Amino acid sequence: MDDQEMQLKVKRVTDKFTESMYVLANEPSIALYRLQEHVRRSLPELVQHKTDMQSWEEQSQGAIYTVEYACSAVKSMTNSSLYFKNIDGLLRQAISLKEQINSQGRRKRVLDSGMIKDGGEKQSSGI
Repeated sequence: MDDQEMQLKVKRVTDKFTESMYVLANEPSIALYRLQEHVRRSLPELVQHKTDMQSWEEQSQGAIYTVEYACSAVKSMTNSSLYFKNIDGLLRQAISLKEQINSQGRRKRVLDSGMIKDGGEKQSSGI
C-alpha cells in the first residue's frame, strides 16, 4: 500500500505542478509580454511595408493623373478638328486673296510702266 500511496501522491504533485506551469505559461501578463515581443519584432517590417505602399500609391496617383491628362488632350484634339478645318479654309481664302492682290499689283505695274513709256514718248516727240 505504501507504494500505491506514494504513486498517488506523486501523481497529485505532478498534476499540481503541471497545472501551475500551465497557469504561469498562460497568465495574461505573460501573454501580453509575448505579444509585445512579437510586435517589437514585426513592427519595423510592417512600417517598411507601409512606407513602400505609400510611395507606390503616390507614384500610381502621378501616373493616373498623367494618363487622364493625356486622354483629355487627345479628346480635345479630336474635338478641335472642326477648328482646324475652319483654319484650313481661312488660310486657303487668304492665299487666294494674296494671289489676287499680287496679280492686280502686277497689272498695275505693267500699266504704269506702259504709261511712263507712252508718256515719255509723247513728251519727247512733242518737243
